[in-house]
Amino acid sequence: MIDFSEVGPGFFFGAITMVAWGIWLVVGNAASDSIDPRTAAAISYVVATTLAVVYVFASDASLVVTPRGGLLAAIAGVFVAIGLISTYVGLSVGTTTTVSTVSAMYFVVAALIGMAILGDEVTAKKILGLAFAAVGVLLIAR
Repeated sequence: MIDFSEVGPGFFFGAITMVAWGIWLVVGNAASDSIDPRTAAAISYVVATTLAVVYVFASDASLVVTPRGGLLAAIAGVFVAIGLISTYVGLSVGTTTTVSTVSAMYFVVAALIGMAILGDEVTAKKILGLAFAAVGVLLIAR
């Protein structure tokens, strides 16, 4: 049995993300069936941006932005936009099951970058887990 007390608060926020993105994909699919998927993506992005800005000002978040941090956040935003638009267009031409499952493999990309570039620990257990995830996605997407 898994002892969740050892996973920490990251697990909690990861679970919230999982549920929120799962709901987002289903609602986004319905939106893409109702209006142009690129327009649906733009509306989603505007709403998400507005809520994120409101959250920053309502919370105790620091408003200090370093040049490096600002640049990295902007680059991350470029990839968010690419992923968001790609998701909505994908939902309009494919199934929710396939698009959501394949896109959910982003964590494999992030894990591999973390291990290859950022110095995260490479273990047999992690590699096996990533391999199982990839096989699972292939089984679901087919």
